Amino acid sequence: MMTRWTGVFPAVTTKLAADGSLDLDATAASIDRLIGNGVSGVIVLPMLGENASLKVEERDRVIAAAVEAVAGRVPLLSGLAQISSADAAEAARRYEKLGAQGLMAFPSLAYKTDMRETVAWYKSLAASSGLPIMIYNNPIAYGVDVTPAILEQLADTPSIVCIKEECGDIRRVTDIYNSCGDRFSVFCGVDDLIVESLALGVTGWVSGMTNAWPAECVRLFNLAAGGDFAAARTLYRVLTPAFHLDTHVKLVQYIKLAEHLVYGAPEWVRAPRLPLVGEERSRVEAIIKTTIATLATL
Repeated sequence: MMTRWTGVFPAVTTKLAADGSLDLDATAASIDRLIGNGVSGVIVLPMLGENASLKVEERDRVIAAAVEAVAGRVPLLSGLAQISSADAAEAARRYEKLGAQGLMAFPSLAYKTDMRETVAWYKSLAASSGLPIMIYNNPIAYGVDVTPAILEQLADTPSIVCIKEECGDIRRVTDIYNSCGDRFSVFCGVDDLIVESLALGVTGWVSGMTNAWPAECVRLFNLAAGGDFAAARTLYRVLTPAFHLDTHVKLVQYIKLAEHLVYGAPEWVRAPRLPLVGEERSRVEAIIKTTIATLATL
């Protein structure tokens, strides 16, 4: 039977110590907190998890720690971000052996594939392991757009089951359904488009700010998915200024700072990223603290 992922799947930040080394205890604690607050799945090693900044053995350690922390309670996916098809296939097989239950697969990080090459990339990856695949479509960041026409060519590959849609054009959700029907699960991949996306029929959400506010984000998803848009809008308007931070090039720093302010998680990042300072830090802190205070009044 085809895998059907639904619900809120936070893109988990990889917690680090001040010296840039992995803090697996803090990462595991954050995963446990997310599951305890009702998320439907977790994704480690996303872009938000600083995947490209980690060494191969570090990625393996993150997955192994996540498998232990999740303990079978929800689906555990791993981001897969590689340059060559051979490296992507090898990583997929390794992540499967480590216990990941699915892949959120980037396009090639070093080459902007055309339509034919994009189809070949994902078909090759699908053939490399037994894991179901969520396509990570973020043409703004990676220059490759997995269009409805490409999805039509991937429809005969059973293990490609889902697309995280992050092209920025809300009309894409309807275009996917019109082209492919219900063949693929469609997940919103942008925090500040979630209510709009749910109105158009997405069945899931890969979320950044859920790391900071899991209970509130799960509630928002459930309200909108259940058709209570009046209540959803009230909560959405409170969260949206913080959700806008998910679309910035410094989303890793911004979301880690939100986690730090909300529940004390370490905010350290790995170079070339640097912690926030000065006016930028003050501005982001103000947004997060205002959100904390307003949520407390609801």
